[in-house]
Amino acid sequence: MENSPPPPAPQAQATRPDPIHRPAEDPAPMRPPSPSSPRPPVAFPTLDSLAAFLRPRLPPGALSSWGAVPGTKTLANLFLELAVGDCALDAASPRVVRAVHVATVRIRNRRGARLVETRQLLSDGTVRRRGPRPLSEKMRPGESPEAAAARAVREELGARARVRILGGAGARVEERESASYPGLPARYVLHAVDAEVVDGVPEDGEFETEEAGEDDAAGAITVKRHYWDWIDDDDDGDSERKEVAAAGARAH
Repeated sequence: MENSPPPPAPQAQATRPDPIHRPAEDPAPMRPPSPSSPRPPVAFPTLDSLAAFLRPRLPPGALSSWGAVPGTKTLANLFLELAVGDCALDAASPRVVRAVHVATVRIRNRRGARLVETRQLLSDGTVRRRGPRPLSEKMRPGESPEAAAARAVREELGARARVRILGGAGARVEERESASYPGLPARYVLHAVDAEVVDGVPEDGEFETEEAGEDDAAGAITVKRHYWDWIDDDDDGDSERKEVAAAGARAH
């Protein structure tokens, strides 16, 4: 099925609906828990309460740099991510950690080249370099990696893109400081998903697309355009490993 997760093994006579248009009563596989998270994630009712929580737990001046340093996001961005479930703050230890599950979508064309994002145009006019890295999407609670991959295709490659989701290939955990929020450590659980182009996407050279999944919100910096390219495999495969790592380090 194009732009959707592969169907699970039959368990009943009824046909399951398209995962892209999944009704609310049809739950997706639950997101695996973040490693080393013995306590529930911290929730915040207001932007001020989030700022008050973070300020004593971050290096001096870190919070004021968010949105001011080119390529970074704002406190309002983090507040929105927490509100919709794109990430969680784990305060189980003296330091606070931003925990993010990311679906990294390894899309190939008919000649076997991989699609990578090279840069983004942000709403403040900044052009943010991306690595390069594969198409990726922050997963939401209750969302499978395949469903997140299908959503990423729609939002970042456009409604005309037809990509066949082949399935997941495991996950790994990486911890580093977030590029979007300097001074805030991040734990990325990277879920690799393989896919192949069917139609609606240029299969040679560079191209660009408009972002369709981010709403303008007061104080938030959003992505406006994505810039893509196709690259061939390296003999040792090291390039692909670096790209997937960049999906955690730079994408979110």
